[in-house]
Amino acid sequence: MDYKETYKQKLLDIEGVLSKVKSGDSIVVGMAAAEPVGLLSNLHLIRDRVRDVTVVSCLLLKDYEYYKYVDKQDSPFRSETWYLGEYERALFKEGKSSYIPNNLHMAASDRIQAKEINIYSGSATPMDSRGYMSLSLGNVYEKDILEHADTVILEINGNLPRTHGDTVVHINDVDFIYEYNAPLIEVPSAEASEVDKRIGEFIADLIEDGATIQLGIGGIPNAIAQFLVDKKDLGLHTELMTEGVVDLIEAGVITNSQKTLWKDKCIASFVMGTKRLYDFVDNNLAVEVHRGRIVNDPYVVAKNKKMVSVNTALSVDLTGQVCSEAFGPQQYTGTGGQLDMHRGAIMSEGGKAIIAMRSSVKNNTISTVVPTLAPGSFVTVPRHDVDYIITEYGVAHLRGKSLRERAVEMIEIAHPDFRDWLRMEAKKFGFI
Repeated sequence: MDYKETYKQKLLDIEGVLSKVKSGDSIVVGMAAAEPVGLLSNLHLIRDRVRDVTVVSCLLLKDYEYYKYVDKQDSPFRSETWYLGEYERALFKEGKSSYIPNNLHMAASDRIQAKEINIYSGSATPMDSRGYMSLSLGNVYEKDILEHADTVILEINGNLPRTHGDTVVHINDVDFIYEYNAPLIEVPSAEASEVDKRIGEFIADLIEDGATIQLGIGGIPNAIAQFLVDKKDLGLHTELMTEGVVDLIEAGVITNSQKTLWKDKCIASFVMGTKRLYDFVDNNLAVEVHRGRIVNDPYVVAKNKKMVSVNTALSVDLTGQVCSEAFGPQQYTGTGGQLDMHRGAIMSEGGKAIIAMRSSVKNNTISTVVPTLAPGSFVTVPRHDVDYIITEYGVAHLRGKSLRERAVEMIEIAHPDFRDWLRMEAKKFGFI
């Protein structure tokens, strides 16, 4: 069959793509480096002819004009998000966006069950001679949503790397395509501070040779890499694949040779970093991008022996309740895959679930170890799931321990300026 002809029949220009959007539509877009830059950059052009078009996103990485026309009431566009990046956060603070609570591995299935999805739009590589395209850098929810949307519109970007795994989409399963060769969105690794490095060293001490690791995003996960150079035969099973992983692979630290699931393969559900990372994953048979529904399923994660998850938090109370996504009732990021990976690591044979954070913020004026979470805070990891909490002052291993033991250990890893206050509060609450 001549798939080139099929391609031509489905090819639109950007005006043609925008004409498919109607008032009241729900549009789910690809996340992060997989977002459809062309559609989102031009969506504002239809603001005068549509009302109540809901854009469902996750960690958008660019400043789009349509944000100016987003509101919750009587507006051209509405915004809902699974995870607040910088731009969604700004909309949320203005009361113009709404957060969708989720565990990442169920984000797509929950949405499919809850609401009709009129349009899915994400990015993909150019079609090959057999009619296949790759979803490239993102498959957290993208392929699941694509398979259930009324209309599928793919942005073809020749700059995207072709990734292996479960990223394949055939031209016959797409309604429309448009070509938009935008430069790939690059997100440089956050610089690790001296505090991050101290935390990273504590974390590295807990990671054994042959372990499979999941690393989150930010300075602390980046700091871990430099302390893993003496480790042997680590594996990677992670929601997000970042730049630091390339360093560990090239250093021979990550070999995936001891993995009990997807042996010899790096497994991720999305990729975000710089051109170096994107070039590394391009047509790399040792890297596979699979659905978040699979990668982040705790029962799948747990099949990896000696699974170690490493994630960060904004605050942890003396009983072990972890808040990683909000300041009081003010949503800041999202749950993401933190609880998924955390629970999977706990269930793993020899696994460890690590929550890392700086002991204080704002020049040591605010303690991140608190007697109780601030009123209205959302619990990301319940205290009955907590395992290791790490700050630059040490490691608190809370799993299976009493409230008294937890309070004592948490105070020991708090910033020294707050320990007397925490001890006093712990006594007042009857923890010690």
